[in-house]
Amino acid sequence: MAPEEETRIFDQNYGKNTGNGLFLIREILSITEITIEETGVYGKGVRFVMIIPPRGFQIRG
Repeated sequence: MAPEEETRIFDQNYGKNTGNGLFLIREILSITEITIEETGVYGKGVRFVMIIPPRGFQIRG
């Protein structure tokens, strides 16, 4: 993904095939204070990283 597109992919109505997909994902995750960002290397692939706050998950056993 071109560097200038990395932040725009989460904009509403941006993209060829995603439409509002990544916009909605970011909005839904933000409700629980989870963040998502694209950290891939141009020409090698796309990589998404989600950052979950310490209180944002439970381990059940």
